[in-house]
Amino acid sequence: MIRHRFAVTAAAALVSVGLVTTGCTANTVASDKAVAAIDNPWEVAGAASATGPSGPRSGVPDADNKAENGDGGAVDRLALNAIADIEEYWQTEYSKTFRGDFKPASKYISWSAKASESEAVDFCFSSTYGSINAAYCPLNHTIGWDRSVLLPLLIDRFDEMSVVMVLAHEYGHAIQAQADLLRGLTMDALVKEQQADCLAGVFLRHVAEGNSKHFTLNTTDGLNGVLGATVAVRDSDPNDPNAVHGSAFERVTAVQLGYTEGAATCKGITKDEIAQRRGGLPTTFGVNERNEQLPIDSETLRNLASQLAKSMPVKNAPTFEYGGVTRNCSSTTTTEPVSYCPGSNTISTDVPALAKLGGEVSTDKDESLSAVVTGDYNAAVVFVSRYALAVQQDRKLSLTGAESAGLRTACLSGALTTKLSDPSSDPRLSAGDLDEAVSGLLADGLAASDVNGKVAPSGYQRLEAFRMGVMDGEERCLNRFE
Repeated sequence: MIRHRFAVTAAAALVSVGLVTTGCTANTVASDKAVAAIDNPWEVAGAASATGPSGPRSGVPDADNKAENGDGGAVDRLALNAIADIEEYWQTEYSKTFRGDFKPASKYISWSAKASESEAVDFCFSSTYGSINAAYCPLNHTIGWDRSVLLPLLIDRFDEMSVVMVLAHEYGHAIQAQADLLRGLTMDALVKEQQADCLAGVFLRHVAEGNSKHFTLNTTDGLNGVLGATVAVRDSDPNDPNAVHGSAFERVTAVQLGYTEGAATCKGITKDEIAQRRGGLPTTFGVNERNEQLPIDSETLRNLASQLAKSMPVKNAPTFEYGGVTRNCSSTTTTEPVSYCPGSNTISTDVPALAKLGGEVSTDKDESLSAVVTGDYNAAVVFVSRYALAVQQDRKLSLTGAESAGLRTACLSGALTTKLSDPSSDPRLSAGDLDEAVSGLLADGLAASDVNGKVAPSGYQRLEAFRMGVMDGEERCLNRFE
């Protein structure tokens, strides 16, 4: 039987960067457990700020460490300051979680991917000619980075803290090596990458709490930018046997896991944990699904509405309208491109505007390292979120408040997303659709807005609420956001 499927392709042809394993270098991915701490989980030490500065601290002397082949420029100074703070953190914290004593990296190597082949230096016993990368080499306990293409691109797209994230990830591999976290898992690249992302999240928490000498990180646009960089460097083709970094959903949740629960939790990331976290969600494309996109039109939305009613029934089913959003809903602000009016229990949609939200798959080479994942589910999840508001009204819950009803909406949208991945669902999700939802939640948060379109400013909170719904379902959402 042929079923309609939400199918995804990557938004862009990503360059092999940052968290990509090449030869003996190591890399990034993600992991997940049900984390309940949605309420500003970074406020354990009370030092983090949603509105404070984010990035390099002004007036702080640069670290005195040096990189071989470095040029002494701003990018190398940024990288070396990040390394200094990361090492200072693990010098104190390593023995609290891992066996033995912490051993700093033996050396750091900076190179230019633009250098000619004759001028390229070696890293990890291989030439860096054309290597747009940052990596850890376990053979000689070194860390290196491309200062001419990769790091400047990250800074341009996601600001300086994205470089800190990349190097914290690479240092995560150094922690893995000396803590022997991969005993018996030497060849499992996915576990290796997920643990490193998790360990990077541990350090980011330290920065957000105000304890880093050279950097600050606020919990709104600062942390959003870090997560955006994490989304950008993802496995865009889950069918690729060399894909070891994980999807955007997996990578983001790995960072969140370390950020909220600490280094000890990172040790628990295994193949079994990954399988449990993925649950029944599709991880590879089916036959002919790779480039298939459902059109966002009235027919598709009617089918989706029918499936949502089966997936999460309500006593008083909402009415669906497809001729534009309703603008005469009393005491409620209209939201674009889909709006829910509780008074009339109506979900109205501006179909052409919603279709534009889905976008088209880009082939523009300039879009490398983009955190934007376009496709049908980027639009459809917003439609799903307005049905989630109807569910909340049916359960007699408040529909207003960005950090209550809005996050509950994100959570229920996650729960519905999981139900849409069931083989019997029509339409049904395919591999990559989850990444489209993650991209939208991080970019504009429409699927995490309350009935008036109010959105929690922290992309971290929006993604964490959505993740909770994906992993734990409706009951957890309703209990968590009473």
